[in-house]
Amino acid sequence: MKSIAEGDLAPDFSSTDQNGQQISMVAFRGEKAVVLFFYPADESPICTREACAFRDAYQDFTDAGAAVIGVSSDSIESHQQFASHHRLPFHLLSDRDGSLRKAFGTPKSLGLLPGRVTYVIDPEGEVRHVFSAQLAADRHVQEALATLREIAGQKD
Repeated sequence: MKSIAEGDLAPDFSSTDQNGQQISMVAFRGEKAVVLFFYPADESPICTREACAFRDAYQDFTDAGAAVIGVSSDSIESHQQFASHHRLPFHLLSDRDGSLRKAFGTPKSLGLLPGRVTYVIDPEGEVRHVFSAQLAADRHVQEALATLREIAGQKD
């Protein structure tokens, strides 16, 4: 399984979010950047901290012209409860069959746990940054925002 790296074109995908809305990578092309973060499980302590960090910085992502999308293998129903419980304003995609993880080559951590990896994808679909850290949940937000600022600076 080849991991998607900086400079690669993000694979297209289509999946259903917690609200039953069909989300597709191609729908963002030419429109906005995408911050796609893979996490192991709804309601686990580190995953909750990470999701809430994205929630708390959500306006910064919106102001930067980016969509935020979380992905785990949890069910749509689990995502509905997770989003409601923590007031998460972004899309959560259910990857029950692991096809999204496989498409991005998102590795497992310690060979067992689904990896925690964030991809920052520019409006043209190019992966501009990949950050992987199983325990540093807050750094995913910091890394993504720094990359979005860098992308914005390149447009000026």
